[in-house]
Amino acid sequence: MCGIVGYVGAKNCIDVLIDGLSKLEYRGYDSAGIAVFEKNKIWVEKTKGRLADLSAKLEQSSRPDSHCGIGHTRWATHGEPSDINSHPHGNKRVTIVHNGIIENYRELKKFLDGQGYKFESETDTEAIAKLLDYYYDGDPLDTITNVIQNLRGSYALGILFRDFPDRIYAVRMESPLIVGAGKGENFIASDVPAILKYTRDYYLLEKEEIAEVTAKKICFYDIHGQHIEKELNTATWDVDAAEKGGYEHFMRKEIYEQPVAVKTTITPRIRDNMPNLEECGILPGSLKDIRRLFVVACGTAMHAGMVGKYVIERLARVEVTVDIASEFRYRDPLISKKDLVVLITQSGETADTLAALRLAKERGARTLAIVNVKGSSIAREADMVIYTHAGPEISVASTKAYSVQLAVMYLLAFSLAYERGEITRERCMELTEKLQQIPEQIRETLQTEDVCQYVASKLVSADSLLYIGRGLDYALSMEGSLKLKEISYIHSESYAAGELKHGTISLITDLMPVVAVVTQSALVEKTISNMKEVKARGAKVTAICRQSVELTEDVADHVVKLPDVEDLLMPMIAVVPLQLIAYYTAVLKGCDVDKPRNLAKSVTVE
Repeated sequence: MCGIVGYVGAKNCIDVLIDGLSKLEYRGYDSAGIAVFEKNKIWVEKTKGRLADLSAKLEQSSRPDSHCGIGHTRWATHGEPSDINSHPHGNKRVTIVHNGIIENYRELKKFLDGQGYKFESETDTEAIAKLLDYYYDGDPLDTITNVIQNLRGSYALGILFRDFPDRIYAVRMESPLIVGAGKGENFIASDVPAILKYTRDYYLLEKEEIAEVTAKKICFYDIHGQHIEKELNTATWDVDAAEKGGYEHFMRKEIYEQPVAVKTTITPRIRDNMPNLEECGILPGSLKDIRRLFVVACGTAMHAGMVGKYVIERLARVEVTVDIASEFRYRDPLISKKDLVVLITQSGETADTLAALRLAKERGARTLAIVNVKGSSIAREADMVIYTHAGPEISVASTKAYSVQLAVMYLLAFSLAYERGEITRERCMELTEKLQQIPEQIRETLQTEDVCQYVASKLVSADSLLYIGRGLDYALSMEGSLKLKEISYIHSESYAAGELKHGTISLITDLMPVVAVVTQSALVEKTISNMKEVKARGAKVTAICRQSVELTEDVADHVVKLPDVEDLLMPMIAVVPLQLIAYYTAVLKGCDVDKPRNLAKSVTVE
């Protein structure tokens, strides 16, 4: 959520800032703005709305020829989306952009009010800008170190001081921020895609580290103002990976990237047809005595955890509890040193998941992170890390990140089951071999696109939908329902099919379409009975089922057939039509598929 970009170099910085912010639109935002140096002053332009609105405003203004500035896309937390609440904030001496939330901003505002400062916006950010001005003594570094000792909460800041027109200052606490290293030009940004067009080399700012960035030099300091050295990182994917590549939307591109993403994720973790997670810090026998697993995640990642729960419990016979990260620490969970807490997150910066990780470590449990972003906060703090090699996922609605998270959960389940003696080596090898066939079976499943588009045309006018399934199919239906609601804005719920008769069936009418996931061989007959129940009450039913399942017209109106694979692995391919149905429903409704309203890709506030 929110995006920060800063540039200093020979290029026109306004063009670079707008370009960089456009690469961060996937993070979600409702306003945008920039601040650049114009001779001896800081020039600001900002507006509610999209980057296109800011660009239009810039075209109507007298743009300065500037070579140093900062930009921001805001996702509203304090104060409604408006021109006034948009970033940057500040005054003639100091101007800032900010990601995160300042928890003690009311105390700061009260103090600053007493010092004669007047506030224009409803934001917590303005309190930081005015506090910087209050402490400013001509030395930016001293000023920043004084200010951050007075802040509570999460933040990433890009800062301009009028007296230093050739440099940008940056500092972070919790919210992610990188410093890009170019040739004769340097950058700050919330995420790598913003700078990939210009450089693939970057530094990761750690908590309470400060960067001083000029065109020719980057210096880093700790909270005491002492100079520190940092390791230079290089992005392993190039700018093409963050572009649409001829697809109308990033979401469709990323759906089609799933076969490669899954193969890239599992191949390095398989040796002699057996799962091997040693490179992730999971040594043979290290998880053998785990008493219980907690899987902690949010949204789509939590749904991947639900599938993992079914598979791990069935194969490894270990109790698994799946928690929504925002609820985990507040329920005071009973964690011990014999437990493993698995944290699943695409960004590695999700605030609630990070807080859950720290609680688990405080209580002595071992922690394992399943993360897509190398060097992210959760990846660095967890005891063990399995990186999912999905590459950049730009669309807010997660697709390929979900699939690679599932793939990793399967590898973990196979390893646990074998180490604990619950499955033989032969069975483990068999399952691992079948997992390696999944990328090609996903590719085959993508051929259902036309059928999914037709199904979407029948759902587009619905006000509400119901997704049903049993066992693994119920876990999968949760993800299908989320995909539809988040990008098409159609209300939908997922429900365990066997629970329908305990209340929810009262909602079924001829205006309530039902999507039934029917892939588990032992549960097909029971799920068909539930489908007949909703059909009898007028519902139009779409079934997602394996090729071998025969469904008559009194059971389903539309059927999407899938390749026949191992029951346990069906979620890996059955999610594809659910993604495509959601995608085409949103397209047919004319929704902004990649940037759904009110949502953000990386949720770095609680």
